[in-house]
Amino acid sequence: MPVNCLTTESLYQTPKRTRSSIAAWFPNTVFYAKAFMIVFHAAWLAQKGLYNGERWVESSIATVRALESVGGRFDLQNLNVPRELDSPCVFIGNHMSILETFVLPCLIQPQRAVTFVVKESLITYPLFGHVMRSIDPVVVGRTHPREDLRTVLEEGEKRLAANISVVLFPQTTRSVEFDPQNFNSLGVKLAKRCNVPVVPIALKTDAWGLGRRIKDFGPIRPDKRIHIAFGDPLRVTGSGKEAHQSVVGFIEKNVSAWR
Repeated sequence: MPVNCLTTESLYQTPKRTRSSIAAWFPNTVFYAKAFMIVFHAAWLAQKGLYNGERWVESSIATVRALESVGGRFDLQNLNVPRELDSPCVFIGNHMSILETFVLPCLIQPQRAVTFVVKESLITYPLFGHVMRSIDPVVVGRTHPREDLRTVLEEGEKRLAANISVVLFPQTTRSVEFDPQNFNSLGVKLAKRCNVPVVPIALKTDAWGLGRRIKDFGPIRPDKRIHIAFGDPLRVTGSGKEAHQSVVGFIEKNVSAWR
């Protein structure tokens, strides 16, 4: 297995292992200490212009290992989908926590160059902002929907034309509940414009909870299994309504089953 690859199989499940007593009693402290070091190192490299795709994957795998070290359990399915694509695509997923932003790179980037559509605040974060800017994301403000639509379509088209896939979370905000009514069709619109497939991603990542004061620093809950599943690529035809419904149906079905 390549060093910068979580697995070469289509499935991945966290192997059984024994946590240290400290990790069992203080999962938040242990995980966030490790996460800080991962982000600090990544930011240092990014500031020097040395944070490339391979480094991004290494950081992503390190985050998986940090979660596993405090008892987090991953159940990842259909990992063969990104490696079997013959073109860039638009990955469309539900947005439950910041965990997916950390973990998805090691599932996609080893197979196909990728970036994210992110809110503006993420690129201004201390340390983490350097990392996010280094992956050349599509940045939206989340305050003017029409302006965001134009930005995603225009900037997303540039990334896709450069053979870089785009990960997009159509929900207006992170939520542990999946509400199809708040799941817009922006990803499908981008795929249709650029004539590339969409790939749905169903995510259950509430093991990294939402914080009360600072949303990204919520409790780590090792008892909640982490699920990620890729769906089959879909071609967008006609108005795109059928593709959008297929994406929503795939996510809804999996999230309901995992719950």
